[in-house]
Amino acid sequence: MSPTPKDLAILDKFKFERKPVGVKFLATRPKGLKRPEKQLDFCEMLVEAQKGNAFYATKEDFTCIGPLLLGMIDGEPIFESGQVGPKLGVFRDPRANRRIYQYLPKLDKNTVKYVAFAPLDKLNFEPDLLIILANVSQAEIFIRAKSYSTGEMWSARGTAAAGCAWLYIYPFVSGEMNMTVTGFGFGMRSRRLFPEGNILISIPWDKLPQIIKNLEEMEWVPESYTLGAEGHKKKVERIVAELKKEE
Repeated sequence: MSPTPKDLAILDKFKFERKPVGVKFLATRPKGLKRPEKQLDFCEMLVEAQKGNAFYATKEDFTCIGPLLLGMIDGEPIFESGQVGPKLGVFRDPRANRRIYQYLPKLDKNTVKYVAFAPLDKLNFEPDLLIILANVSQAEIFIRAKSYSTGEMWSARGTAAAGCAWLYIYPFVSGEMNMTVTGFGFGMRSRRLFPEGNILISIPWDKLPQIIKNLEEMEWVPESYTLGAEGHKKKVERIVAELKKEE
């Protein structure tokens, strides 16, 4: 096991039950990594990396619509026509299923040939995404870290199916951190990949330095979280009174 990269070392303080995973989209074969020993779905690859395995995948390694979302293939007519979802009970009819393919985030065709995965302690590349499985208390810290220095809002986007598009592709193309609750996505729930009720957080590379810096500066457990309802109210009242005196 290698040490966590220095610029991400603060994440060790969270003591996550599963390791954070770095993901990178590549046009050339990554060095120092091997392909997985078996074919996997896109979401299963995250779990494989959480177990401590570093690897890369090509379009032949997927057993789902991952290559379509990654722009590795021209299309998947059976899926894109909406025929699969109704058979699974996700949608009432093909037209409802078909609609999601009009706005599912996808990468441009032929721009990515390989996807690299590595747990935090085995990263040998600069990740395009850092994906974290957190409990609610841990996730709340990341929500505050996102806005601590900017005041920007947080949001969560997804669809009933093809949750991998919002976990991997949306944060990468939008530059926005995204989240989902484990148990929401049909495929991930069916595969029983994650403990129910946790939060999957996907952070793009350009947001990561800001969030890490804010984690280093801010209080993870503000005093108000320890005071109880009345204690918090009194603290707010005291602060407001003091500020009014300064007017």
